[in-house]
Amino acid sequence: MIEAALLVVFPVLAAFAASSDLLTMKIPNRVSLLLAGAFCILAAATGMPVSMFGLHLAAGALVLSACFMMFALGWMGGGDAKFAAAAALWFGLGQPLTEFVLLTAVYGMVLTLGLLQLRQMPFVPEMFGRHDWSARLLDQKSGIPYGIAIAAAALHVYPFSHWFALIGQ
Repeated sequence: MIEAALLVVFPVLAAFAASSDLLTMKIPNRVSLLLAGAFCILAAATGMPVSMFGLHLAAGALVLSACFMMFALGWMGGGDAKFAAAAALWFGLGQPLTEFVLLTAVYGMVLTLGLLQLRQMPFVPEMFGRHDWSARLLDQKSGIPYGIAIAAAALHVYPFSHWFALIGQ
């Protein structure tokens, strides 16, 4: 049962956050709360040592602090900040967190440059403007659904986290 939860919970919630941000430009608070709650439950269920649990909490707090500063400067949305912190909670301090942060920046840059380029096109294919979400995505006054980049980085790093070492034990 724990293995199934490790294989399903984090990836499904990350994918939901990305799709929600794409379609609505919002990441519901419940996604971040579910990620944090599931982390706590699985940490207890797998017997995570208290010291390691503390390092995971520190990772979440560190990312939340950095993202809150970016939110205050208007560089990222509040849902993105909470989602990034909740994802960081799963990685703890160390290489997975470093890779998560770096990949989020790289994927975010690609996403931002791609959307800005698409928004500058004089002719956007009609299929992109038929839905509210795609019209919002192409609106030059609209933000960037950075949750997509956060989720892509999280899903990229997750198989290399300590959680996968627990599968098959």
